[in-house]
Amino acid sequence: MNRYVLDASALLAFVYDEAGAGRVETVLQSGALTSTVNWAESVSRMTDRGQPVDEAVNRLRSLILESGTIELVPFTESHAREAARLRPRTRHLGLSLADRACLALGRLHRLPVLTTDRAWRSLRISVKIEVIR
Repeated sequence: MNRYVLDASALLAFVYDEAGAGRVETVLQSGALTSTVNWAESVSRMTDRGQPVDEAVNRLRSLILESGTIELVPFTESHAREAARLRPRTRHLGLSLADRACLALGRLHRLPVLTTDRAWRSLRISVKIEVIR
């Protein structure tokens, strides 16, 4: 099976059992990747919903381990450069640094990315994007 890169919205859909969670679970079974920037975004959003940081991290790790694995990929200078290269082509959609970190990771590893963000469908970049809801 193919490996995928998960953005924060895909991780959160999985955590909160929202539409698309089953697709994320399937991807995790083969082992997925996510940027440390997207991991931070996911944990931050969980804290917005009232969970303390350590509890959010433990919950996220626990849920992922029940389904499969995820590799946390550090956001390096090469990732930063790639995210910056994506800025002009994604600015019109208002993509965040976390969004571009996800896309940069997919681009550099030549892997498709999973997101819940429907606006990504209109992107014309050299990354396969699968919108899961």
